[in-house]
Amino acid sequence: MPADTVLLIGVPGLAKTKLVQTLGTVLGLEDKRVQFTPDLMPADILGSEILEEGEDGKRFFRFVRGPVFSQLLMADEINRASPRTQSALLQAMQERRVSIAGQDHELPRPFHVLATQNPIEQEGTYPLPEAQLDRFLMQVDISYPDDAAERQIIIATTGAKEVEPEKILSANDLMTAQAVVRQLPVGDSVIDAILKLVRAGRPETTDISEVREWVAWGPGPRASQALMLAVRARALLDGRLAPSVDDVLALAKPVLQHRMALSFSARADGRSLHDVIDRLSHAADPS
Repeated sequence: MPADTVLLIGVPGLAKTKLVQTLGTVLGLEDKRVQFTPDLMPADILGSEILEEGEDGKRFFRFVRGPVFSQLLMADEINRASPRTQSALLQAMQERRVSIAGQDHELPRPFHVLATQNPIEQEGTYPLPEAQLDRFLMQVDISYPDDAAERQIIIATTGAKEVEPEKILSANDLMTAQAVVRQLPVGDSVIDAILKLVRAGRPETTDISEVREWVAWGPGPRASQALMLAVRARALLDGRLAPSVDDVLALAKPVLQHRMALSFSARADGRSLHDVIDRLSHAADPS
């Protein structure tokens, strides 16, 4: 289960790249950035074998690692690369290793992928395939800051000296925290809410008429797995030792919205996935 991959959606200038760089520093991770462009090739991400000649005159192949061999990889504007290059990340995101020339190469631990995407510009882009979207734990929509936040931004970033982030964790500390998240107990009511929410989003198994009419395909089992991990992490960050149904409802949109698709008629009628997920959350809320 890919627990460390997030897709950030937002217009240019909202500091998505800065966010990833800051996370790398604060969490003590080795981070690398790849700017996705139409001419980017899989080898530019994964690495490749080069032919070298030793001192004895014998030739041999040496594997040169690509930027994917990092603890935090930022895939900037991932939808600008070709499907061939996008798919190069699939094995890395799912299996934490890559295969080059028949040889498996393990990726560093921990391994995280944070990808960004511009929702406005569609010319010269390649929509991410559903199989790759499903491998992202969450899709986080980044909107414009509010008045108070923007005021702090312009004051903090335009002075003579800019405050730099500091390391507060190590990679081992982060992996320990991730292990703790998986050990948090989850009550039956939370599991029932997750199952009800996800299964209600599938046209084949739902009792909600709007879902049958509006949704072309719904979330798979990875959505249930993602919610289980996400609600545990949210509870721990909030100082609680067990998640609640409120956590499930709060994380429904970021976990489900990239794992569902509207039908053509629903899009023509101006429906949105947020409308559908709101309806699912209402049905899953026991209160």
